[in-house]
Amino acid sequence: MKRLDESAWFKMLGIELSPVSHRERLVSALGGLVAILAIHVVSAALLDGVTTPILVLSMGSTAVMLFAVPHGPLSQPWPLIGGHLVSGLIGITCLLYVPQPMLAPALAVGLSIGVMHYLRCLHPPAGATALAAALGDETVRALGYGFVAAPVMLNVLVILVVAIAFNSMFPWRRYPVALMRAAGPARPEPGYAAISHEDFVYALTQMDSFIDVSEEDLLKIYALATGRRQDSAAARRRPSSSRPPFV
Repeated sequence: MKRLDESAWFKMLGIELSPVSHRERLVSALGGLVAILAIHVVSAALLDGVTTPILVLSMGSTAVMLFAVPHGPLSQPWPLIGGHLVSGLIGITCLLYVPQPMLAPALAVGLSIGVMHYLRCLHPPAGATALAAALGDETVRALGYGFVAAPVMLNVLVILVVAIAFNSMFPWRRYPVALMRAAGPARPEPGYAAISHEDFVYALTQMDSFIDVSEEDLLKIYALATGRRQDSAAARRRPSSSRPPFV
């Protein structure tokens, strides 16, 4: 049996090897810190922590998406808002009307995934919102659907505002992605055919799976790759100088 090399193990385990600067990592961490702090401060000021929970734990994973992957399709405003809203509603419904304690949380998460798929608002942390609602204690049960309004949607609105404001301070970040589309996507260098929107749609339908990357980012990657290839080819064609090397 062949031994797997290091890169094969990384690929099998799904270890991300894309180069990310220390600056970007620090900005992501700072964004998460600011967001959760803002949610706690605002919710504590508006809600009574004794009768209403002030913080939904799924906001921690939402913060990872909005500040570590702000350009990802699953991090955008509609997945954020729609995902938590429908998952919260489904979770509370299961808590109130499904008496079996093992079935209620499983049903809540499964239904939430299906509904988010159909409503095009897939947001992984929302699965935790559905689970938290379906497993809610007597305080959550007493709140009923009010739990979805506060703390769930209150937390969501606060983190959305923080994400828009915080990410806008860094020019290389895009949140929401739509704010950057006015400039137009990057295009490939001359000599390489442009990939149309229809080409992307066809390719994605053939894969039959949700791809967590936007069309704009795919176009930019394609343009950067073809541009690098053009530069390399031009360098190879460039005649070497006949002058002696400078010493």
